[in-house]
Amino acid sequence: MKHTLLALLLSLLFSCNTSAQKIETKEKETFSVTKTETQWKEQLTEKQYYVLRKAGTERPFSSPLNKNYKKGVYHCAACDTPLFKSDHKFDSGTGWPSFDREIEGNVTYGSDNNLGYSRDEEHCATCGGHLGHLFNDGPKETTGKRHCINGVALKFVSEE
Repeated sequence: MKHTLLALLLSLLFSCNTSAQKIETKEKETFSVTKTETQWKEQLTEKQYYVLRKAGTERPFSSPLNKNYKKGVYHCAACDTPLFKSDHKFDSGTGWPSFDREIEGNVTYGSDNNLGYSRDEEHCATCGGHLGHLFNDGPKETTGKRHCINGVALKFVSEE
């Protein structure tokens, strides 16, 4: 029990971002889907807006997509861009959906230094929505990468 609690606390501290983060690359890049803040608020749920547009983080283990093992593709919840394939999803134990690779060209990266150290932040390449972070502690037998993604930023499209 103590080890589980310690692992959970460590994953909370080091796994994904906090609400204090800002999207530096979003302001510098031009995205093909752009909307006003009012339009985004009308389209997205409160949680989606918080994560995708304000670089927030959902609570760990709160997304039903974390334990989704169906075949399909995970799309951006804001603009429907395909981002990750279910074939590349794995259970990282962190409480967020995790993938060992993205669909090439559909995710863009920036630096996040708001916790006092640098992390690779991930965004939808089409609308600039904040997705999560990229870490180098993924499965060694594949890419060694862990795309730690907020489930609320995703929409699952089943293969069926």
